[in-house]
Amino acid sequence: MITWTTRYGGSPAMIDRMTAADLRSEYLVEGIFAPGEARMTYTHLDRMVLGGIVPTEQPIAIGDGGPVGTAHLFDAREGGIANLGTGRGSVTVDGQRHELAPRDILYVGRGARQVELASADPGNPALFYLNSVPAGVSHPHRLITRAEAKAVRFGEAGRANLRTLRMYIHPEVAPSCLLLMGITDLEPGSVWNTMPPHLHERRMEAYLYFDMAPQDRVIHLMGRPDNTRHLVVGSGDAVLSPAWSIHMGAGTGPYAFVWGMTGENQVYQDVDPVPVDRLK
Repeated sequence: MITWTTRYGGSPAMIDRMTAADLRSEYLVEGIFAPGEARMTYTHLDRMVLGGIVPTEQPIAIGDGGPVGTAHLFDAREGGIANLGTGRGSVTVDGQRHELAPRDILYVGRGARQVELASADPGNPALFYLNSVPAGVSHPHRLITRAEAKAVRFGEAGRANLRTLRMYIHPEVAPSCLLLMGITDLEPGSVWNTMPPHLHERRMEAYLYFDMAPQDRVIHLMGRPDNTRHLVVGSGDAVLSPAWSIHMGAGTGPYAFVWGMTGENQVYQDVDPVPVDRLK
């Protein structure tokens, strides 16, 4: 079963009038993974598509482009598909099969027509997470394993924000048109991600939090630096971060997250840091 929902977002001036429920309905995509389903979300923030696909007994095909106005989903788009489960899976793109171990990401280039996802063991299915954005240039499909990703260490243990960021779809690892995608893991005892908080006015970002215990949550901060709000996020929930919003968070227990970005450029350093003491 494939379902689609839509998120419209809004301007920073709107958040003063938004309740917690309003913020969640526009910027939070809850429960993205469901066995035997493909749960897809189309967002008006740079036209990004998010998807959670969990094949069990049968493969799931996501090639139909009707919801984005084309014959096939990737006619004018590129995408990244990450396996975030503990089980292995495969993604077959136009007849070419790619095996994804946990924490591998497959780049799907513009022009793909048929994309079918399957789990090796229905009892321990792969959890496939998709980010797809419009693309004006075609690049070859490519599997990027966890070992091939570029690992960068950030933060300090003494400030509870020591973490390892792995770049998968990135100019230094695997080329794309505009999509950037990677996975960040926090070290034991660290809780804060993305420190210091920052803005990148030329790119939006989506966060998918995962590998969390059922009772744990991440408190994700968003909004303008002088007018912040928060979202309480569980495992398998995704947050949409507009270009005008900061993004940072702290967890009540261990967690990891996938980050996906698109916008005017792919310059990872094109950010404006915001000192924590400026937040209000």
